[in-house]
Amino acid sequence: MMTITQDGQPVYDIILDDSFHALSGFLRTYDPACRKKYCIVSDSKVASFYLDAIFSIMNKHTGNTDNIITFVFPEGEKSKQLATVEQLYRLLIGNNFHRSDCLIALGGGVTGDLTGFAAATFLRGIDFIQIPTSLLAAVDSSIGGKTGVDLDSYKNMVGAFHMPKLVLINTSVMDTLDGRQFVSGMGEVVKSALIKDAAFFQWLTGHRAEVESRKPEAMINMIENSDLIKKNVVEADPYETKGERALLNFGHTIGHALEKYMQFSFLHGECVLIGSLLAADISRKKGFLSEEEWEKIRDYMESFPLPDIPKDADVDAIISYTRNDKKAGADGLKFILLSGIGRALISREVTEEDMKESLEAYIKR
Repeated sequence: MMTITQDGQPVYDIILDDSFHALSGFLRTYDPACRKKYCIVSDSKVASFYLDAIFSIMNKHTGNTDNIITFVFPEGEKSKQLATVEQLYRLLIGNNFHRSDCLIALGGGVTGDLTGFAAATFLRGIDFIQIPTSLLAAVDSSIGGKTGVDLDSYKNMVGAFHMPKLVLINTSVMDTLDGRQFVSGMGEVVKSALIKDAAFFQWLTGHRAEVESRKPEAMINMIENSDLIKKNVVEADPYETKGERALLNFGHTIGHALEKYMQFSFLHGECVLIGSLLAADISRKKGFLSEEEWEKIRDYMESFPLPDIPKDADVDAIISYTRNDKKAGADGLKFILLSGIGRALISREVTEEDMKESLEAYIKR
């Protein structure tokens, strides 16, 4: 277990376990009188696997199924819209939810972001719990309090900071992820290592077989290290006002643009892996990253089974989407580069031509 703090005060715990049972112990402290109402929010795929298990734990705590409702939405990024949040609002209003009640996000990044945003805005803020069921959510999106939804096809354009009351990671669910979802999660794992922890990156390259076969010890170590990096960054810059938290956007500028161009047929973490590789290439070309380090990054990341960008892709169109990136400002785009493995920096000197050159070279390879 690790605790996220703010100004030296504990805010919420991150619990890693091999089951969901730790939720019971949390509820005994969080809601000892069993008076709260709960809404479990999940997508259609995750709900078919885990909704019954969470509902059973909640029912044993409350002793009253009337105090537990569920909201299941269609799987996929296309559901991460204000229209879905509005449906959730109406359900909560219809069931007389109050500010003392709680939402439970059961699922991947889409579910966590959407549920967190609903919790942040319903009645100006109610509690929520994160129970991530994807590797990507377990190592990144469930931690830090960033919530949001897409506006049309623009990623996370509407959002708020809202900290969860608990993040519960059941490491055993990683066994149920399909290959693409697992690789997608690795995008955020690798990103964390590259920006903050050279030793962790070395561990990843040296334990590839154990990670690929999802050995329990390797999974726990990998998730703990990733979460510790996220914890340290979030605590240093909880609301992304000091620059430190912006480093977590490594690989995301081109990644988000590619995700949009491909109409979300590529998974988020797949795009982050590609975007991180391109950002490392730009770092090398600008003299921040040595050839040796670039080759280590390239060899490791190109070994992942990533989807092919079409040879006839409109590279100019992809790059144009970076102009709408959340990191763009009046003084230019904040682009995250590497000054070495485990060291990141913010640059405003990356041009559209820089991005285009690296992207075209990647597509040709």
